[in-house]
Amino acid sequence: MTAPAIRATGIGKRYRLGEHHSFGSLRETLVDRLRSIGRTRPDAEKASIWALRDVSFEIAPGEAVGIIGRNGAGKSTLLKVLSRITEPTTGRAEIRGRVGSLLEVGTGFHPELTGRENIFLNGAILGMRRAEIAAKFDEIVAFAEVERFIDTPVKRYSSGMYLRLAFAVAAHLEPEILLVDEVLAVGDAAFQKKCLGKMGEVTGEGRTVIFVSHNIGAIASLCSRCLLIDSGQLAADGSPASVTASYQSKLYPSPGATSDLSGVERYGNGKARFASIAIDALSKEGNPADCLRTGHQLRLTLEIQAQHEVVRANVAVILYDPTGFRIIDVNTGLQGSLLSLAAGERATVGFTLHDVLLKPGVYLIGLWLGRSHVEDIDGIQYVTAVSVEPDPEQPLHSESFPGVYQCAFSHHIQRRARASS
Repeated sequence: MTAPAIRATGIGKRYRLGEHHSFGSLRETLVDRLRSIGRTRPDAEKASIWALRDVSFEIAPGEAVGIIGRNGAGKSTLLKVLSRITEPTTGRAEIRGRVGSLLEVGTGFHPELTGRENIFLNGAILGMRRAEIAAKFDEIVAFAEVERFIDTPVKRYSSGMYLRLAFAVAAHLEPEILLVDEVLAVGDAAFQKKCLGKMGEVTGEGRTVIFVSHNIGAIASLCSRCLLIDSGQLAADGSPASVTASYQSKLYPSPGATSDLSGVERYGNGKARFASIAIDALSKEGNPADCLRTGHQLRLTLEIQAQHEVVRANVAVILYDPTGFRIIDVNTGLQGSLLSLAAGERATVGFTLHDVLLKPGVYLIGLWLGRSHVEDIDGIQYVTAVSVEPDPEQPLHSESFPGVYQCAFSHHIQRRARASS
């Protein structure tokens, strides 16, 4: 039986709140000690936080594993433990193979050295001979697109150049195990596509890859297995489809009743904002139902509040599958209706999606208000999720439909005057 490339056994990592771990001068140490005199020593458990707790798993050689979870869940801490950057408080991690990691922009680079020197330095750290590094040198430089600056100290690089070179080194020097954190989000779209393509090549070569990302689509396309980290613990381990669906259903619970949108993450110029959303499942005939079933109807009611004047804006509802792939896109403009509001005015926009032919599963809902190719007024990528259940009377629609398809729908708009103060 082949030994696992990575074995994590009961890994836990605890950080003490407010504690500094840097090695300062004698004077700084004395000052810190004097400041602590007279302070009440807090309870050790209350003054600390567990970033990871009792995390155990095995990864086979050549396996590509994605790790997902909320911000602060402990994903990056786990990679730092596996990379030997930080020691676990409890448990142990066994690594078999040469490890290349890209956890933060420029990890492992010396700022005073040139790009050329850092390439050879990183290769030496990985245990490669100089001839091996030289054979990969031109390929690394071409991928990173830093030919003109290869003999410039990397401290003078822009963040984009730094990132391109760091990824090129990590991916091209052929580590047996590649650990990649969500640093790809820093690059532009073209660079991200290039990096994801290279990671696909790496996984195809049979090397072990662990990829931390919020890009569910990338996880689904690159990885054969997915781990969900929640509050420092391993919450799920399985196929990308099943784990991401579980994650999305918990992250974006269906609101049922009207859900306030004032605190959600959004983009746009803010001339107007989605204030709330209500989602109602309907039967085929349009009657209230306890859940949305394949081939039935779905009603969404949006409240929009204008802070400034809005002229001829389009209102859209988008449904995505669990990987983030766009499935349904309906908008008022498709039926020749655009929304104009005066400052302070509110509007209710309702959509009814008829004959929703989605296979059973969890689907994400996004909202957009704006003018195509002119301005984004308000956009919420994933506002909530809706679960589709099978229709026992119509078991035929069990397969998903690729691409964006336009289901039948209707809509209405009702404007209300600004309330008097």
